[in-house]
Amino acid sequence: MASDTPLNVLMVGTGEYTTGFVGGGASGSDKKVGVVGLTLFDLRRRGKVGNLSMVGTSGGKFPAIREHLSKNITNVYNNLDTSFESYPANDKTDPEAYKAAIDALAPGSAITIFTPDTTHYRIALYAIERKIHVLITKPAVKTLAHHLELLAKAKEHGVFVYIEHHKRFDPAYADARFKAQKLGDFNYFYSYMSQPKSQLETFKAWAGVDSDISYYLNSHHIDICESMVQTLGYTPVKVSASASKGVAVGLGCDPITEDTISLLVHWVKKSDASKRATGVYTASWTAPQKAGVHSNQYFHYMASGGEIRIDQAKRGYDVADDSLPNGLMWYNPFYMKYAPDEEGNFAGQGGYGYVSFEKFVDGCRLVNREGVSALEKLDGRGLPTLRNTIATTAILEAGRRAIDEGREVGIKEGEGGAWELV
Repeated sequence: MASDTPLNVLMVGTGEYTTGFVGGGASGSDKKVGVVGLTLFDLRRRGKVGNLSMVGTSGGKFPAIREHLSKNITNVYNNLDTSFESYPANDKTDPEAYKAAIDALAPGSAITIFTPDTTHYRIALYAIERKIHVLITKPAVKTLAHHLELLAKAKEHGVFVYIEHHKRFDPAYADARFKAQKLGDFNYFYSYMSQPKSQLETFKAWAGVDSDISYYLNSHHIDICESMVQTLGYTPVKVSASASKGVAVGLGCDPITEDTISLLVHWVKKSDASKRATGVYTASWTAPQKAGVHSNQYFHYMASGGEIRIDQAKRGYDVADDSLPNGLMWYNPFYMKYAPDEEGNFAGQGGYGYVSFEKFVDGCRLVNREGVSALEKLDGRGLPTLRNTIATTAILEAGRRAIDEGREVGIKEGEGGAWELV
């Protein structure tokens, strides 16, 4: 492909994050017009993206989704075309419709995967084997074995696989990652992230079954921690975990659903085993209904030469609105800025949710232009590629196994990217 050729993209998944459409109408969260679709529609307007398509399991949703997008995007912003080709047909239901949708793409095109965690591996593998670039929402996959297999397949077929860890592009988090490099040896990291119980209404069908709260939310801060200490030479060596339970089950979730999960991870400096660090990562989806934020999120990083503290929940921007269920809401315009500019144009290109997708699109176009040699270049930029997120998947699976097996689970990083859990 020529360097200026727009990237054709298939959106796999039709839910809240892609369209903002949930349960027959606009989501009640701060993502009521979605993130994926809106960003790609604007990247198409800017000439970076070409044809767009979308696939789900039920074609019957598409007329309502199109109406929702037209009402909330086309009629709100200037020159934002929300048209797309859809799979399966409006009168069909097909859980494997993604295959036909991917088969319709030419090599060098791309897909975005925003589906339940248990489906990521098979959808990504199907696309990679057809030389299609892939963006996967976090967590990439649920097992280290699947992560390493996708990495090998991506190298074999010369495609870019990117994990949508958008917190890497949060201005405060990105600045903290930079400053951490100047604070000496890693010593301690504590993080917390939660969502209010109301989100369980959206996720009830898969919460605790297809994925747990650690895969869903801890994945953010584990990736941030990995990205901060990777260049300092630290690797995780063992994980223990604990979980609380009862609230989600009482709200109608599957009996196996945990409310809150904490992982305790031991890190060691590869060049000096006497230097050790501790990471504690806690996530919950049973925060109070009237928490005021879609996601509470903060961390504390401590090193030999200083420390960093970030609380990203209350960003100095709150709105009291009698139409809201809790009356008060803290907003995050730094993630996705939905307000149009004074001329009615979409103006959210600087939001870190948008930036994350644009970097994927730019990476795909770079590989299409320069070939497989660009893959190493993209890894070297510190982007959340498959190669740069191995430890995150290893920690998440080790945490799940630590809970299920009632033991501490070890992680071994061998030579040449040979990782294993023991």
